[in-house]
Amino acid sequence: MASVSRIELELVDMGGNEICRKRCNPTDTAVSLYEVALAAKPGHQCRLLHGLREIKTNDLMSSLDVSLTCEILVIWFHPSSRQFIKNEGAFSAITQAGSVVTWGDRDTGGDSAAVACQLSDGVVELCSTERAFAAIKIDGSVVTWGDPCWGGKLGAMASEVHGITQLCGTQAAFAGIRTDGSVVTWGNPDSGGNSDRVASELREGAVRLCGTGNAFAALKVHGSVVTWGSPRDGGNSDAVASQLCNGVVQLCGGMFAFSAVKEDASVVTWGVPGFGGNCEGVATQFQHGVYQICSTRSAFAALKEDGAVVTWGSPAESGMSQEVASQLAEGVVQLCGTDASFAAMKAKGSVVTWGDPYRGGNSDTVASRLTGGVSQLCSTGGAFAALKVEGSVVTWGCPIAGGDSEKVASKLGNTVSQLSGTMASFAALKSDGSVVTWGSRDRGGSSMRVAALLSKEIIRLHS
Repeated sequence: MASVSRIELELVDMGGNEICRKRCNPTDTAVSLYEVALAAKPGHQCRLLHGLREIKTNDLMSSLDVSLTCEILVIWFHPSSRQFIKNEGAFSAITQAGSVVTWGDRDTGGDSAAVACQLSDGVVELCSTERAFAAIKIDGSVVTWGDPCWGGKLGAMASEVHGITQLCGTQAAFAGIRTDGSVVTWGNPDSGGNSDRVASELREGAVRLCGTGNAFAALKVHGSVVTWGSPRDGGNSDAVASQLCNGVVQLCGGMFAFSAVKEDASVVTWGVPGFGGNCEGVATQFQHGVYQICSTRSAFAALKEDGAVVTWGSPAESGMSQEVASQLAEGVVQLCGTDASFAAMKAKGSVVTWGDPYRGGNSDTVASRLTGGVSQLCSTGGAFAALKVEGSVVTWGCPIAGGDSEKVASKLGNTVSQLSGTMASFAALKSDGSVVTWGSRDRGGSSMRVAALLSKEIIRLHS
């Protein structure tokens, strides 16, 4: 390892473009590198790679072998990209002024006129169930709209929903963490909207929420997990309770099962066994630690810290990846899933796909455009969209679910900065603050009704 008094590093994006150069002392930690990377793309999270090794925030600069390379690869991703539940057919967007614009299926939240005055300013975050939205305001209050039976109305819980710092949605219910670490729920009781059974365990200490189709899991400050909602879909974790009493660092939910990553690199699963609730067949493959878990409706894919991918769950919904196993053995940095297929982005921005060929598992028609330079992956229920470093977009999968973007190609151009997807359509946020949509017209693919409001000043999309 080289011995130097100062270390000269270059942060680069997926296309090899320089973000910045930074000089560090050997005794500095990598937290300063993360600060620079996050400042370059506000509202995103990131990973930093030195070669194929992931850099942790507390790693010392002296631990980097700069004789190998001085380049630090920055992998950005949007923090909401890992949540499986999507709105069926509506989008919402936050403007620079903190107001909200909605479009798409009026019955699933595409029409927010009834709460327009409450959404005119101060909104900082958005969340959705399959047929409703909830917005967190700067004062911690929450505004809801959409189907009342799917979380679109607070009802009797209105007085309890205050001081909210985080929201999560299942198919038909919301859960929120308050500033004191307690959890409040509303919506369909069968989807987790009633948490009375575990109320005493949710009075304090919650730091993260996750949902399946009809159940919630709350990660607490000391690494324990509390579950409620549909017992079948993960709301009952009694069978693995001893493994969830401490040490959990990450949660992921599919439609019917949960996966939890522990600090010792092990993975715990529960829910419907054949749909991802049982990972015993691949348990020995988690020895090198897991960075991220992603899901389709009934299968999971785990990205390990060494860049390899492990899959389990329903073979019909991409729980089997043997055909591309050699391409998933190393170098993967991000995962994304539709209802029944996965896409994996590799360190140089190439993409590997597998699963249902009609729902994104086959990317042969655009393969030449996915050999490098991809910086973000996004999905609907049946299609993928890849954002490239230069700002262009590549799509594949079911055409009516957003897999065909030919008609809006000229509008997309090379200035896209963020992608978002409902179950059947995509929206692209451009660098000038305007939005382009495509896919199912009735489910968010057409935004003509609010075109003037989406022509500028949008800063974030949600579906």
